[in-house]
Amino acid sequence: MSATVPVVVMGVAGCGKSTIGVLLAERLGLEYAEADVFHPPANVAKMADGRPLDDEDRLPWLAAIGDHLQARAGTGVVVSCSALKRSYRDLLRAAAPRAWFVHLVLDEATATRRVAARPGHFMPASLVASQFTALEPLDREAGVALDATQTPARIVASVLAALPPTGAALPSGAALPSGAALPPSGAALPSGTALPPSGAALPSGAALPPSGEEDGESVMPA
Repeated sequence: MSATVPVVVMGVAGCGKSTIGVLLAERLGLEYAEADVFHPPANVAKMADGRPLDDEDRLPWLAAIGDHLQARAGTGVVVSCSALKRSYRDLLRAAAPRAWFVHLVLDEATATRRVAARPGHFMPASLVASQFTALEPLDREAGVALDATQTPARIVASVLAALPPTGAALPSGAALPSGAALPPSGAALPSGTALPPSGAALPSGAALPPSGEEDGESVMPA
């Protein structure tokens, strides 16, 4: 199986971008690129010092990722990138118009716990809150939003099922209203569906894990 659309695995720190990106690239037979390696040294130093990046800091980083996507637009690539704001994703789309986004949705408490537990990373857990402040979920954009507390295998399977066929028009992304509650653990949000309010029924066809399936602690934070 392969895909020629550039796939960007996005979301806040700790949602599992690197884990899912690596597994997805393996299944698709594509190159995987880790967004952290595109950061200039000044960005890494700033985050390690506990200071959040601003838009100006992120511009050269996003430009480098965009160049990478553009260079592989004909062959396909999987890249992990927080891509928190719509304007950031617009920059990536300017370089690679067929970029397709996988938003791994996670609540702030779980993200903070995961980031605090990962050893040796330059980004401290104290910066997680700033990522949620900046986050603008997919809104009528090509891609899919998935519950990041599912197992990696289930997330990858959902992505593979949602990827557009080669040459197809790109579908709309899932719209996640600001402040909406997460669906029950394991629910996959098909492209173009809105996240239901807490307690509401999931969209028809939404996938739920079998009883006893492990939750997102099996997803490596990234």
